[in-house]
Amino acid sequence: MFGVDEAGKGPVLGSMFAAAVRIPDPADLPAGIDDSKRVPPERREALAAELRDDDRIAVGVTEVPVERIDDPETDMNTLTVAAHADAIAEVVSPKADDETVAGLADAGDTSEERFARRVADRAPAAVELTAEHGADDEHAVVGAASIVAKVERDAHVAALAERYAEKYGSRLGDLGSGYPGDSTTREFLETFVAETGRLPDCARRSWSTCEDVLAAAEQSGLGEF
Repeated sequence: MFGVDEAGKGPVLGSMFAAAVRIPDPADLPAGIDDSKRVPPERREALAAELRDDDRIAVGVTEVPVERIDDPETDMNTLTVAAHADAIAEVVSPKADDETVAGLADAGDTSEERFARRVADRAPAAVELTAEHGADDEHAVVGAASIVAKVERDAHVAALAERYAEKYGSRLGDLGSGYPGDSTTREFLETFVAETGRLPDCARRSWSTCEDVLAAAEQSGLGEF
């Protein structure tokens, strides 16, 4: 049995990550597994480490960088399908698995059936995949995947923040969560554009938030004349 979920689908900054967790019996998962949003950061990190350290558990992670997200030839639903399938490929091998392997996914589409079918069709091995909305809350194996994905996403954002702080100073060392509704994220974008005249490399340029920040900066510049 495996579970798969993603983190970072909606942010304006940074990559999206998907994770798959496979275990013979989900009852053997560590205590305290839940939807990653309900688990405190320090506990998430401890659980992710525990999952990786358990020889009975296989963990796979895939990253979808900003460049792929901004590609006009694709869309987030397709990228989420690909990310889930790639994460599954890390824990389900056509060479090692002769029979169909069952799995659960947190549905990344309005249609659970369509999402499951698209992911299964892209998987490299035969999988019997069921997708459900809220699966990370209802099924521990999917909750485990959500925790791993969230820890990877958080580490990614922290590394970005450190890189920008080193290059531009502490004023640009806090990216916030990277989500459009985060005032710290918005302030980071506005300050970066004001000081450099461009968006940071970690920004998803195709997001309306970036378009709004650029438009506001341009309007502000026109107002100075």
